[in-house]
Amino acid sequence: MGTLTFSINVTLDGCVDHQEGIADDETHAFFTRLMDDAGAMLWGRITYEMMESYWPAVARGDESAPPALREWAIKLDAKPKYIVSSTRADFPWTNSHHIAGDLRAGVQRLKDATPDGVLLGSGALAAELDRLGLIDEYRFLIQPVIAGHGPTLYQSGLASTRMLELVSAEPLHNGTVAMHYRRAG
Repeated sequence: MGTLTFSINVTLDGCVDHQEGIADDETHAFFTRLMDDAGAMLWGRITYEMMESYWPAVARGDESAPPALREWAIKLDAKPKYIVSSTRADFPWTNSHHIAGDLRAGVQRLKDATPDGVLLGSGALAAELDRLGLIDEYRFLIQPVIAGHGPTLYQSGLASTRMLELVSAEPLHNGTVAMHYRRAG
């Protein structure tokens, strides 16, 4: 059974707005390594639609992008992508698959079928999967930014405090810190 790893950029004050933080070659290399190590991506509909609106065009060469971003786009295009949505069932981007029905059962089946693990990149979906006890690891890229606005990590709350065990902390040259945690206990 593969692990489910939640990974996201987060500012010092907990903001997970994708427009906040440092988006440079080092940051993209970090997320490219995570994606390379995972067997599949898992998103909610909103994240899927945000990604679908830009990255396929970069992968095709329809949008100009630096080499590191084009490499990311090509790898993302080829990677299996699973989307949880109750409002949309058609996901035409290459290698995209819909998870419908019972969330716990659908995500558990995906974990069981993906020995290289699943990389989760949607904040709202992460909160729900955490409530269900399905997230195994957390890979946060802590940005040296105070955004002063939301959305924030787990803004809808959790039923109880989640204790984590530090696996590693790696400062990057751009001032961000890559934090790797595992569920404690």
